[in-house]
Amino acid sequence: VELMEAIGEALANLRRFHAAQIQPRMEVETMPGVRCWRKSVPIERVGLYVPGGSAPLFSTVLMLGVPAMLAGCPEVVLCTPPDPTAKVNPAILFTAGLLGIERVFRIGGAQAIAALAYGTESIPRVDKIFGPGNAYVTRAKQLVQLEGTAIDMPAGPSEVLVLADDSAEPAFVAADLLSQAEHGPDSQVVLVSLDASLPERVQQEIERRLEALPRASIARQALENSLTVHFDEVEQALAFSNAYAPEHLLLQTRDPQTLAEKVRQAGSVFLGPFSPESVGDYASGTNHTLPTNGFARAYSGLSVDDFVRKITFQQLSAEGLQNIASVVEVMAEAENLQGHAEAVRVRRAFLEREGQAALQTDDDAPTR
Repeated sequence: VELMEAIGEALANLRRFHAAQIQPRMEVETMPGVRCWRKSVPIERVGLYVPGGSAPLFSTVLMLGVPAMLAGCPEVVLCTPPDPTAKVNPAILFTAGLLGIERVFRIGGAQAIAALAYGTESIPRVDKIFGPGNAYVTRAKQLVQLEGTAIDMPAGPSEVLVLADDSAEPAFVAADLLSQAEHGPDSQVVLVSLDASLPERVQQEIERRLEALPRASIARQALENSLTVHFDEVEQALAFSNAYAPEHLLLQTRDPQTLAEKVRQAGSVFLGPFSPESVGDYASGTNHTLPTNGFARAYSGLSVDDFVRKITFQQLSAEGLQNIASVVEVMAEAENLQGHAEAVRVRRAFLEREGQAALQTDDDAPTR
């Protein structure tokens, strides 16, 4: 499969999964005459940050661009660092073109985040910034958020936790750990083993495979900062995983489906021996922009919802106001907010003066 064809197939899978996330307008009559609804409105201007330092992550263009386009964001700009020859990687440009992203700027790091947040002569200020990065990019996103620019999440250095029992294939576990370790020296890989002999067999596989990696030195640094933990009971292992809240969680056990039901805190979960984390990074359809550093306790992975604002509406008929008025008045007075109560009371008084005629003209404004 050629690269352009592979990108096209990944794009199709991502579109299918993310299109299914789009929610229709929701409308509820909470009580007679009280109608509430919610609609999704795309964020006007969004900025996509695509890392491109030691590895040009054109896959991130897909992960950020697909939900942005499906959400219908009117203005989408992309920032990515150039290579040593001051050029943007062709795969990044090709992928951006597939998605219809026309404004691509050659800038990376914390300065790119600042440009998107505050605007420059050439780079427009955006309402929300998306995309992963190193510790400096993550911190920059958190700082600009304090001054009014929204961000997707604090998505920093990559991490993976593999929870495995004696049924796991050591070569698979080793390959999954290395696939994250090669991201960068600050990546963290964790093996949680339910089998006392598995870690040694995995380590042997790691050493055998490590030197064949072009980014072996980077992976080795990451491995030095990582850990292996052994538990006798699956409940203990799962408790550790939920406390750690990994970006990627791989369940390589006999019954991963049952175990998955007990997962409470993780960015994205991969079940069984034939679900390597790399399929989620590229082409399964799920998004690889995920919370790291424990933020999966409170944040979710990127979705179409992140690119829209959900605005709520309510409309009451005269009957609806009468039905709910006493509830509002009592609650407002209990909070010593008489103005709130009066806003309802003045309308009730109007309805009492107008009588039955007012009840029959739900959508008409008062005539006096």
